Amino acid sequence: MLYQLYETQRALLSPFSEFASASAKLYSHPLSPFAHTPLSHRVSAGLDLMHRLAKEYEKPEFDIRSIAVDGVDVAVQELVPLQKPFCRLLRFKRYTDNPQVLEKMKGQPTVLVVAPLSGHHSTLLRDTVKQLLKDHKVFITDWTDARMVPLEQGPFHLDDYIEYVQEFIRLIGAKECHVISVCQPTVPVLAAISLMASRGEDTPRSMTMMGGPIDARRSPTAVNNLAMNRSHAWFENNVIYRVPTNYPGAGREVYPGFLQHTGFVAMNPDRHVSSHYDYFLDLVRGDDDSAEAHRQFYDEYNAVLDMPAEYYLDTIKTVFQDFALVNGTWRVRGELVRPQDIRGTALLTVEGELDDISGAGQTRAAHELCSGIDKANQRHYDVQGAGHYGIFSGRRWREMVYPVIREFIAQYDAAPLVSPTATRAPTRPAGKSARGAAPRTRSQT
Repeated sequence: MLYQLYETQRALLSPFSEFASASAKLYSHPLSPFAHTPLSHRVSAGLDLMHRLAKEYEKPEFDIRSIAVDGVDVAVQELVPLQKPFCRLLRFKRYTDNPQVLEKMKGQPTVLVVAPLSGHHSTLLRDTVKQLLKDHKVFITDWTDARMVPLEQGPFHLDDYIEYVQEFIRLIGAKECHVISVCQPTVPVLAAISLMASRGEDTPRSMTMMGGPIDARRSPTAVNNLAMNRSHAWFENNVIYRVPTNYPGAGREVYPGFLQHTGFVAMNPDRHVSSHYDYFLDLVRGDDDSAEAHRQFYDEYNAVLDMPAEYYLDTIKTVFQDFALVNGTWRVRGELVRPQDIRGTALLTVEGELDDISGAGQTRAAHELCSGIDKANQRHYDVQGAGHYGIFSGRRWREMVYPVIREFIAQYDAAPLVSPTATRAPTRPAGKSARGAAPRTRSQT
């Protein structure tokens, strides 16, 4: 019922939002007589702010058309190597006529960025992708809004998420791949690679885990406390709703995006009020650069997606209540997740000093679990002064975090670890995927 009420409110506010937008232009356009009346700038700014508070935010585009490689402008095109019901694998293919740059790009490492499925779209990692493209071939998981997935496609569980990641790694080629997981996917990515190692499959050359709840018991944040202090039944009864009939996924049970967005804002309400007031003042002063920066941030921040209920509830129970990964009790399709079986993959963990979503030590816990990886091939990096978003976006990401990741990937791309034979007998024939299909490997250029 709550979802239907939200949709009704959205429909009612939509014409008001468009009216406010048109009126704001009426009071700001230089050819309009209203723009020359007293207080016109304040009226226009107020109407523009009303428009942005009432409008619906659609999924943004990555909008990465070109990138500079060694000072040469290189064209970028989005390709879709694999389309799944709940996710697209995107590849950012680079093109250039410069033979020296082309030859260099062919030899650069291949990176799979596993974006979070935790409320925002994968475009939240736009800055991550843009920086990586300067020195890498880049793939990213682009998760689908669950309200857009028809009910006949079936449910989507955490186990399915893990199998998606494994399928993407096999498609790219595990021997050529470096995996970067940001926030939420650190746990399922570690599980995916662990299972591949236990079966005797090839695993990626390196895995970089950034700001994720590997062990949510350490330095628990407000997000962790909510998940740990409420029962599984409470989440099932209070935050799960069915998609209304005006979407392709009508009838599917989801954790709605608008509820998640409310939770995001509630974590720091003063900061958001202050930010919107500053936006109003920037419009009044005519500070177009600051106003545009505000628009770009909130166009991304306010665009949210619905998560499949099964996946969300599985994550709450497995990661935040049972701590199944660190307790060694997690089974995926009957297979025990054993991070200690990983040997041929180097490990880098990254944490932000001021991260209020994944607390200090939560990501670093991966080193204790991955005891099969030689300590010489493990590395941890604390980003001083960085909050959660600062470790993958913004100045600190570009100037502090990215150089560390670039160096780490280059080291193990030049001299990959040799993966020894698995210490455990595979639970299915070696080289077979979870669905029984042989893993696909292909070279990327």
